Amino acid sequence: MESFSFPILTLMIFIPLVGMIVLAFTKQSQLTAIRTIASIFSGIPMILAVILLANYNPSGDFQFVEKVSWIPSLNINYFLGADGVSMPMLVLTALLSFISIVASFGITHRAKEYFIFFLLLEVGMMGVFAALDFFLFYIFWEIMLVPMYFLIGIWGGPRKIYAAIKFFLYTLFGSIFMLVGILILYFFAVEPGSAGEVARNLHTLDLTVLASMAQNENGLFLREGLQLLVWMFFFIAFAIKVPVWPFHTWLPDAHVEAPTAVSVILAGVLLKMGTYGLLRISFPILPYGTDYFSKFMAVLGVIGIIYGALVSMAQKDLKKLVAYSSVSHMGYCLLGMSVFSYFGEPFIVGISGCMFQMVSHGLITGALFLLVGVIYDRAHTREIAAFGGLWTKVPVYGSLMTFFCMASLGLPGLSGFISEFLVFVGGFAQYKVLTGIAVIGVVLTAGYFLRMIQKVFLGQFNVKWSNLTEINFREIFTVVPLAILTIMIGIYPRVLSYMMDDTLMKLSDKIINGVNIVKGILG
Repeated sequence: MESFSFPILTLMIFIPLVGMIVLAFTKQSQLTAIRTIASIFSGIPMILAVILLANYNPSGDFQFVEKVSWIPSLNINYFLGADGVSMPMLVLTALLSFISIVASFGITHRAKEYFIFFLLLEVGMMGVFAALDFFLFYIFWEIMLVPMYFLIGIWGGPRKIYAAIKFFLYTLFGSIFMLVGILILYFFAVEPGSAGEVARNLHTLDLTVLASMAQNENGLFLREGLQLLVWMFFFIAFAIKVPVWPFHTWLPDAHVEAPTAVSVILAGVLLKMGTYGLLRISFPILPYGTDYFSKFMAVLGVIGIIYGALVSMAQKDLKKLVAYSSVSHMGYCLLGMSVFSYFGEPFIVGISGCMFQMVSHGLITGALFLLVGVIYDRAHTREIAAFGGLWTKVPVYGSLMTFFCMASLGLPGLSGFISEFLVFVGGFAQYKVLTGIAVIGVVLTAGYFLRMIQKVFLGQFNVKWSNLTEINFREIFTVVPLAILTIMIGIYPRVLSYMMDDTLMKLSDKIINGVNIVKGILG
């Protein structure tokens, strides 16, 4: 583990909190000041994320480590760090949070409270990706619930209360399983002693210590049956967040009713917390459970890919179409992470595909939600059939929307192609039939996106939209960085893979070694 000269992760997490305090003393009528303050305190973490990236050493170890004893009687620490799994997520979170703040400048109703909740949401998201102590992780995980509930419930659409409550209850339900899993790990965190030595109860919530205990050859710190049970507890918590079919039903309601910027964060960051949780917690700490349920994950991933794509094809609402496409695209993540073995070169193809898909989906779907918001702000409808021939009226908007649709359906040269290709290569090595079925999802994705482009942008222009205005500079500013990154990753994947390859190889080694230890002990 390496430290940094100043607590950069702490600053990235808590600077938005300072912004909340400043906003609290700003008058509701000072709309420009509110927007400026929110932008500044969301922009600073983005600058820090660039510094973080510039100083990152892709060795696979935790860096920028900050560790301070917090509650000594319970062996709980304020413990932060970043490795190849969390680095892309921290940068993505900082970027999408700033973009979402800028995209929210159209909010005028109770703007002060809106931006306060948004900054609090950023605190929770950053904290989840940086926390290396379970207690800290759980606190940040729960912090996100509150602002998201109010952002949907106050500034959402006609069914906002229903959507907000449903989102809250689903996530809280999953959190209960996570809490039970944490308690079991805490009380069963026993380090087996070597011959002649007595096992030592550690009572720790340190994620790095728990992961190292799974590599102890002297015995199991969780018996195999209990390990499978705890793995399933965490899986339920994370699967709801992803969301994995059949835990997905909160997502379309939340997306459709949420304001545009909140949908961007939902798709770009919050869904990734489920897959991140599996990679950060379940994989290294519970390797036997991960191996045992790997095919189960692959099956659920493929169901999600096909189900999400088929339901997207039936949608008449633009935002619902993009929302269900997220269920399909996150299925690729699950299929990719179910394969964690070497394939040819020392490169973890399946999990790499999952990580690429996490970033790529965040960029592409975040942009799609921004663009759906652009048309909704002008037309006050998202009904696909209501439009037609818009490309002649708003060519820049039409070009941007088409670009991101092509990226989402996996056009070569764009990031979506790289992520899906890696998932398929990794998946085919282990699950040939399932991966063959998953490939059908690409065809279905092309079907619903091309159908949408044809109905909205091509054909005869609907004169009802003669007064429709082109996308403005601020709106272009929010999607251009996402387009640049989508192209960069698509053309030169190394810009992303360099920071995570070593971490993923070490993660794969831990899983394989952990499984072999368990199988050796069980005979």
